[in-house]
Amino acid sequence: MNLPSVDEILERSHVVSLPMRVKFRGVTTREALLINGPRGWGEFAPFLEYEAQESSSWLASGIEAAWEGFPAPLREHVEVNATIPAVPAHQVAEILERFPGCRTIKVKVAEPGQTLLDDIARVNAVREARPGVSIRVDANCGWTVEKAVEAASALAPLDYLEQPCKTVEELAEVRATLQRRGMFIRVAADESIRKSDDPYRVAKLRAADVAVVKVAPLGGVKRVLDVAQHLRSRAMDITVASALDTVVGMNAGLAAVAALPKLDDDDLIDVPPAAAGLATSQLFVQDVATPHAIVDGFMETRVIEPELDRLETLAASASRRDWWFERVRECHHILATI
Repeated sequence: MNLPSVDEILERSHVVSLPMRVKFRGVTTREALLINGPRGWGEFAPFLEYEAQESSSWLASGIEAAWEGFPAPLREHVEVNATIPAVPAHQVAEILERFPGCRTIKVKVAEPGQTLLDDIARVNAVREARPGVSIRVDANCGWTVEKAVEAASALAPLDYLEQPCKTVEELAEVRATLQRRGMFIRVAADESIRKSDDPYRVAKLRAADVAVVKVAPLGGVKRVLDVAQHLRSRAMDITVASALDTVVGMNAGLAAVAALPKLDDDDLIDVPPAAAGLATSQLFVQDVATPHAIVDGFMETRVIEPELDRLETLAASASRRDWWFERVRECHHILATI
């Protein structure tokens, strides 16, 4: 990557603060730094608790989008999943209305302070509101192996358990236990890929069936495509997801799905990518542009640019802008030494 100077990045940057409809991942207001580059817009929005070393990949992703652009798309529309935060069961139906036609639903579980009974109620509410849908549950490392297996039994049938435990070894143990018990529930790895020095270790240990890949944490669209190719060659399925991105960050996620190489089944029919976790803009009260519409569970892959009036309306305070600018400087220093 040809790294632009930190001054050039900051001259092109806007810091915004987006209010959330519901708390998601502990966040009620999502802050992001958006970069208006020579090839388009990029986003830098690592979560506030992330240290500079981890956050530097997010800056690399934003720079790639702004200075290099995206690869040529192979598809104009992609299927997306709905996302249900760890809300009370009675709120589920209302949230699902924002995801018209979605046939795959991702449900947050293992929320601190909640119980498995809360998770069961939330998943059952999804089934009542959308009979016949495919359900994924995301525990964000919140369970032990024993709790994960117990939850899988209580919540089945499921498409997959996403990151039920923290370590790769624990994922492998969960997967093996489910198989021994004849439970056809796949295990998906998220943090074990995007937070790992070796994102391929899950495949080496046969710890997961599905890789959840996210553009910003992995350092850009090109890196996602490289990781996806490697893991696909080792019999892992791929789900492209977002990290609570603004519409700018969502452009990159959609570009990644759009550029995934086509797969043919035994009948030489192109197998579309798995439903992507790229519809979380529906969780914002307002975004920096009108987000991609969900039509019958699908979204267009076209690029959407921020609207000037929204950038002004949603601008973060001067102190928060300065905080984000300093964060860019720290991460830029790390990228400059690689």
